[in-house]
Amino acid sequence: MDQIFRIYEDKLLKSGLADPGAPLLGLLDARLSWNRDDIACAELERLFDHLSINSLVFSQPAEPYRSIVDYLAETSGGIIFPGDCETRTFLHDLPVSFNFSSESIILALKERKSVIIPGHGIITYGTVGLEQAYVTFSSVCFACFVKFFSDYLFDVKHGKINNKRQNLFDLLVKRLDPAPCFKASLMKGPFDSAMSVRKAIQEAGMLIVEHRLVDSYFGNISFCYNDTLYISQTGSSLDNLQGFIDPCPLDGSSCTAITASSELPAHLKIVKNTDSKAILHGHPKFSVILSMDCDIEKCECRGQCHIKCPHERFVGDIPIVSGEVGSGPHGLCNTVPEAIKDRPGVIVYGHGVFTAGQTDFNRPFKNLIKIENDCRAEYFNRIR
Repeated sequence: MDQIFRIYEDKLLKSGLADPGAPLLGLLDARLSWNRDDIACAELERLFDHLSINSLVFSQPAEPYRSIVDYLAETSGGIIFPGDCETRTFLHDLPVSFNFSSESIILALKERKSVIIPGHGIITYGTVGLEQAYVTFSSVCFACFVKFFSDYLFDVKHGKINNKRQNLFDLLVKRLDPAPCFKASLMKGPFDSAMSVRKAIQEAGMLIVEHRLVDSYFGNISFCYNDTLYISQTGSSLDNLQGFIDPCPLDGSSCTAITASSELPAHLKIVKNTDSKAILHGHPKFSVILSMDCDIEKCECRGQCHIKCPHERFVGDIPIVSGEVGSGPHGLCNTVPEAIKDRPGVIVYGHGVFTAGQTDFNRPFKNLIKIENDCRAEYFNRIR
C-alpha cells in the first residue's frame, strides 16, 4: 500500500500539481488506509461509507493552481464552468463546497467527479484505484488554469478588470513554469522494426509529460510502420506506454483498435492522406487558451465553437479548427487531417495541438513546443 501511495504522491509532485507533504491519499482494500495521518481523515472516511468509491485524493494544489482555484471558487456562485474540451466531455462542470463537511462533499461527489473547497483544496475519487482520482485532480487544475487565463483575456479586451484581479494576474504570471525548451534529440528514423517504433513512441510520451505538454493522461501518439499504425491505448499514461501501444492495420483487418486511442480515426486519416507517419497530440495550456479567443461576438455558432466553427482562424501560420473526439459528423477526423497538410501543426478549439512528421518524432515534438511557446508569446501580446 505504501508503494502505491508513493507512486501517486510522486506523480502529483513531478507534474507540479501539489507541494511536498500536501496530498492526502486514501485507498480502500481490506481496510481503509491513508498515506499519512491528518485531522481531515475522520471527516473524509465518511465518504467511503456513502459513495461507491475505493480511493480518494485531497490536496491543496501547488501554485499557480492554488490561487487560481481559490479565486474561481470564491467568485463562482457554487459552480465553475470551464469551456475546454476535457471538462465538457468528462467533468461537465466543477462544483464548489464552501464548507469542509462530509455532508456537502458527499452531495457534490454524488453528481460529479470532484469538489473544490476554497482555502482547503480539491477532492477527487476513483472507483477502481488512485489513477482515476489522480487524473481527475490533474484535469481540474488544467481546466481552472485555462479558464482563468481565458476569462482574463476576454475581460481585459472589454475593460472589465478590477485592481484585485489585476494584482492576482500579475502575481500568477510570476509563478508560471518557464516556457518549455528542448535542445536534445529523440530516436532518429527511419525505424527498422516494430520494437524500435514502440520504443520511439514510449520516449516521445515520456518527454511530452516531462515538458508538461499534456494534462493527466490526455493526449495520444502514433507511428505508421509497414501499413500498421502503432498508437497509444485509450486512457493510457503517456509517460508509461510500455504494454499500452496497439498495432492497428490500416486495412482494418484486426480488432486491436477497440482499445486504441479514441482519436484513432483522426490519426488514420492523417497517415492515409499525407506523407506523415509520426503524430503527436498534446494539450499545452496556452495553445488551448488562444484557441478559445475569438472576437466575433455575433456569430451564429456561438456556444457551438468546438463543434462547427465556420470561421478561418490562425495563430501565426497554425490553423485553429473545430472538432469533437471520435468519428462523428463533427469529429476531428473531418477537420484535422486536411488542415495539417503542409503545416507544422494544427490547434483544435479548446482541445490541444496535433503535430506530424515523416520519419520520427523529432520534428513533431519540436513543433509542439514551438506552437505552445508562440501561443504563450501571442497571449501576452494580446493583453497589452
